[in-house]
Amino acid sequence: MSKKHPVVVVTGSSGAGTTTVKRAFEHIFTREQLTAAVIEGDSFHSLDRMEFKEAHKKAEAAGNHSFSHFGPEANDFAALENLFKTYGETGGGDRRYYIHSDEEAAEHNAKLGTSLKPGQFTPWKPLPTPTDILFYEGLHGLVKTETVDMPQYVDLAVGVVPVVNLEWIQKIHRDAAERGYTAEAIVDTILRRMPDYVNYVTPQFSRTDINFQRVPLVDTSNPFIARDIPTPDESLVVVRFRNPKGVDFPYFLNMIPGSFMSRPNNLVVPGGKMGFAMEVILGPIIERMVEASHKA
Repeated sequence: MSKKHPVVVVTGSSGAGTTTVKRAFEHIFTREQLTAAVIEGDSFHSLDRMEFKEAHKKAEAAGNHSFSHFGPEANDFAALENLFKTYGETGGGDRRYYIHSDEEAAEHNAKLGTSLKPGQFTPWKPLPTPTDILFYEGLHGLVKTETVDMPQYVDLAVGVVPVVNLEWIQKIHRDAAERGYTAEAIVDTILRRMPDYVNYVTPQFSRTDINFQRVPLVDTSNPFIARDIPTPDESLVVVRFRNPKGVDFPYFLNMIPGSFMSRPNNLVVPGGKMGFAMEVILGPIIERMVEASHKA
């Protein structure tokens, strides 16, 4: 951890509410007039799209049916840990971008004078300096293994995760609508990722300072036949504080309409208020963190 150059990690699986999270933090950074070095989790994949497909084929041929983007074979955990460590010590480091779409390719190619395609990475470049805070959002910001310990370099760890059936519904609908995948292919991907999900993704939510878990209020018992994704207004969000000491729960209950407490360290808020709740809860924490960094 670093008082002078704080590192904030938001970790969560695909479909966890990325847009809401990013917007909430953008509002906080704008309001506090902070410059953030933004890191996207996909940029620390160790394989580009074509390399991953080839590696997947080789793994299948060798009898490995659990090779996935969720595990260590397809990610550079050591490089991400080193970025957190380097930024905490110096306020610097290197980053790159993973290109998801033709639009992103056109944007980066215009800036860099390159001819990159979706599924490829931009070259590594130094982070802009100076910045007030490093903000990571992705799948693996709190991974801990025998050789890697990311949490030791993180100053604020936030988990954002839906209950697993809702997560599957979101993935099924996204992959079918945006990528044209068949139901069978999507289920195969879910099953293939499950060992890495259990071993590398889920344990991170026990290392977070605060978790935001979206829980649907409609029947999701069979996610594979769900016709639509439960809306935020059809959901509640359980906010869990690892250490409730000093947390001003009366203030949150007063500020967030419809909120209530289900346990001494659990605040429950309406799903449609998730972004607002994030700003109310996380804004003061970020403010105090940056004030302390300026004094350090």
